[in-house]
Amino acid sequence: MSRTDKASRRIAAPAETIYRALVNAEVLAAWLPPIGMTARIELFEPWPGGRYRMILTHEDPDETMSGKTTHDSDVVNGTFVELIPERRVVQDIDFEADDPAFAGTMRMTWSLNEAGGETEVAIVCMNVPEGIRKKDHDAGLSSTLENLASFVE
Repeated sequence: MSRTDKASRRIAAPAETIYRALVNAEVLAAWLPPIGMTARIELFEPWPGGRYRMILTHEDPDETMSGKTTHDSDVVNGTFVELIPERRVVQDIDFEADDPAFAGTMRMTWSLNEAGGETEVAIVCMNVPEGIRKKDHDAGLSSTLENLASFVE
C-alpha cells in the first residue's frame, strides 16, 4: 500500500517569492536540505518535463542507516511534472539506492496559497518509499518548511 505524507506551514512572504525559491537551483540548494544535510545540484531544468539531479550529503552520517546511495549521501533524480507560477510545483522523485525499500517514484506537490499577507505552503508526498520512516520524513518535511521560512521571511 502506498503512503502519503503531508506537511504545511504559513510563511510571511508572498507566493511569488516562495515560488522563485522552488525553481532556482542555487537558492533551492541553500534552503532545502533538512538540518544535518547539505545539497549540491548537478542538473536543474525547471520546466514541465525538465529533470534535476541533487545530492544530499549527511554532515554526520550514521553508518547504520540503510538505503543511502553512498555511506553519507542520498542522490535524488527528479522530473518537473507541473509548474504553475505562484501556485504549484509538482515533481516526480526517484532515489538512487540498491535497497528495494527505497525504489519507486514519489510524487511531491508543493502548493502555495496566499492568505492575509502570508502564504500557506503545503507539501504532499504520494507513494513514499517504505524505506523512508514516517517519523523521519515528517521531521524532514517540517525542517525543510522551517528552512524555507527562515530563508524568505
